[in-house]
Amino acid sequence: MSLPNTTDFTNPSTFILQGIPGLERAHGWISIPFCVMYTIALLGNFIILYIVKREPSLHVPMYYFLCMLAATDLVLSTSTVPKMLNIFWFNSREIDFNACLTQMFFIHCFLKTEAGICVAMALDRYVAICHPLRHSTILTNNMVAKIGLAMVLRGGVLSLLYPILARQWPYCRTNIIPHTHCEHMAVVKLACADIRVNSYYGLSVTFFVMGLDVFFITLSYIQILRAIFRLPTKDARLKTFGTCVSHLCVFLAFYIPTLFSFLTHRFGHNVPLYYNVLTAHMYVLMPSMLNPIIYGVRTKQIRDRVLRLVTHKE
Repeated sequence: MSLPNTTDFTNPSTFILQGIPGLERAHGWISIPFCVMYTIALLGNFIILYIVKREPSLHVPMYYFLCMLAATDLVLSTSTVPKMLNIFWFNSREIDFNACLTQMFFIHCFLKTEAGICVAMALDRYVAICHPLRHSTILTNNMVAKIGLAMVLRGGVLSLLYPILARQWPYCRTNIIPHTHCEHMAVVKLACADIRVNSYYGLSVTFFVMGLDVFFITLSYIQILRAIFRLPTKDARLKTFGTCVSHLCVFLAFYIPTLFSFLTHRFGHNVPLYYNVLTAHMYVLMPSMLNPIIYGVRTKQIRDRVLRLVTHKE
């Protein structure tokens, strides 16, 4: 299928997703690691949800937040990877204009939801370590549900403006998006209009909202470390800090690729376009794959339950 370079429309009914610009001939090979990562993400997160549901000892705030994280990762990865694999395997590049805006909303909504859940998990660790006797009274099931709902609503409200702004612009240059999914700036750069408001809004959300999340997580861990260093023995300090390691790994697995991709996309003007596209997939897919592995390896209850499932099947 030939892809036109220009069109005469102002409101396209469809966009054409180019895939990874400059690496079209390697799409088949590139699809293999992405397919493997997506499969691991699906299996890992479904296993987490299943184990927490079936294991009464895991019905505590820490694992409720982990279930929220697993559900968010499933939605986030599924909103991008299946379409990408369709492009790579079947050359299915067309995407409806409204479907494109919907995908854009889901990506940003659940990225911000995941960032909020990381803050909630830091809050859980702070209360558990700094106020252990009040943990069950502060983080009740009702409070955990309210926090989870607040994180989803925050993500939805902050992300709603992305498709609204994208919809209002006339698109008269081309309908070819040099990406594998409807990334916000990749779409609006096709508009024949001044899109600075989109850029400023994206920058504001990233620096102020996600920056505020990082600030609260950092503040929580400063208080956690102060409480840990006040413990009487080295073994007690190590054991207590060990309960935080999984969350720290999840936090780093999410924020490092996200910030790296954002900075290279915004300021790496000499970075090849295919590099930006690949890193954009890393911050969507990498945390979804790593989070269940991190908790599966680090958490004895989950690890033992998985082993019992495997042993039972054998």
